[in-house]
Amino acid sequence: MVQGQPILTMKGISKRYGGVLALKDADLEIMPGSIHAVLGENGAGKSTLIKVMSGVVTPDEGTITLDGRQVSFATPAAANAAGIVCVFQELSLIPDLPVADNIGISDPPKRFGLIDRTAQRKLAEHALADAGASDIHPLALVKDLSLSRRQMVEIAKALARKPRVLIFDEATSALTAADVEKVFSVIKRLRDNGTALIYISHRMHEIAELADHCTVFRNGRKIATYKAGTKTDTEVVELMIGREYRNVFPPKPQAAPGGTPALACKNLSWAGTLNDISLALHPGEVIGLGGLDGQGQRELLLALFGVLRGVTGSVEINGKPETLRDPSKAKQAGIGMALIPEDRKTEGLMLPMSIGENLCFSALGTVSSRGIIDRQRESARIKEMIDLLSIKVASPDLPVSSLSGGNQQKVVIAKWLMNGPRIVLLNDPTRGIDVGTKQEIYTLLRRLADSGVAILFYSTDYDELIGCCDRVLVMYDGSIVRELEGSAITEHALISSALNIGEGAHA
Repeated sequence: MVQGQPILTMKGISKRYGGVLALKDADLEIMPGSIHAVLGENGAGKSTLIKVMSGVVTPDEGTITLDGRQVSFATPAAANAAGIVCVFQELSLIPDLPVADNIGISDPPKRFGLIDRTAQRKLAEHALADAGASDIHPLALVKDLSLSRRQMVEIAKALARKPRVLIFDEATSALTAADVEKVFSVIKRLRDNGTALIYISHRMHEIAELADHCTVFRNGRKIATYKAGTKTDTEVVELMIGREYRNVFPPKPQAAPGGTPALACKNLSWAGTLNDISLALHPGEVIGLGGLDGQGQRELLLALFGVLRGVTGSVEINGKPETLRDPSKAKQAGIGMALIPEDRKTEGLMLPMSIGENLCFSALGTVSSRGIIDRQRESARIKEMIDLLSIKVASPDLPVSSLSGGNQQKVVIAKWLMNGPRIVLLNDPTRGIDVGTKQEIYTLLRRLADSGVAILFYSTDYDELIGCCDRVLVMYDGSIVRELEGSAITEHALISSALNIGEGAHA
């Protein structure tokens, strides 16, 4: 860590949104040549803090000092010009434009007053190489890239601006393990070259590997700043949530569910990505999908929900053959399936619409009669879901975009629970949310299972698979290569099976 004067100081920062106090007298001091982790639950004030320092929002009170000089940024462009750049969890890319256009969009190289396409492509190639993503073609359309590849473009876009202060806001949550390692190398190189880095993540192992110093926020206030490695994970989590941290995962049932499977598939295949998948999911059971990212787990969930075309094989619901042609068929009362998608921002929510509208959108039939919505019943159901999932909301009439990431994820889950599903498919549902909210979701999943709901749960977090699941099906290259159950669900078994090596794994 570089000693000396801080490059960025924030003092007494306060910000209020209507009746919600997002920040209260918040302080932060960032040194050059260091990685400073900012920790806290969703809604603790982290996102508001970085939006203030990056010019997205204006604070109600407080001061920002850059290089010893007080500054104020009215726009993100002003912050970028001063050398403060943020890589947000929510992508800022334009899907229909090529990668090169996205990277150079704020200040494209010009020649004779026109954009110099050759220079812009070279700029993009250099930025992608800096980000460890030289395999991405600069002329590829962003919409044709996977979520992980798009996130790498977002990071390259930030590096192209030559930041002096670079903020990562859950920027690795959508990345594959291989891309995470590349980004870690980039971050460490930038630190060694004198860049100040602010790192926000709910993945404690990332904080342990990267951070020099950490600051914990809770309820909009700074709680503590400490040198990385001087507190245990449990101590840090207790600072974040303000209570003793224990029993992260609810207890599993002793007896395995039996009887007719709620969902069964045989020899399910699709486009070379899924290969002869067979599984049975019983009422009251939580089955995990493990394996390295990109081995067909997401496609399996989409196939079961009727999203993909050209799927072969057979599916049975409660012992009866079914053809799941589309999602509307999958969610019909006779089937009762729900899918919690991977990306809540683009696939799970309509951000400009209200919290209440988002909650009811998938269940209009349950709050209407003859095409007319019963407003009293609608309000009652909305309140029921907000209470059930403890969604922190000032009013259901506010836009869902005003909520923290964890509370947005609760809305995604709640809108499907409005239909009373009997089969729930979850695609990495705790990505990018805090430990307190994760704990609430784990408890909810077990409560649903105890009520007879069958749950198929893909997660990139080994601890979740170990702690939540009755069985884990490990996938490799589009096939299930190993089934783990009970005490056999260990990190060693999950990793060796994910790599298709070790006892029990097979090609």
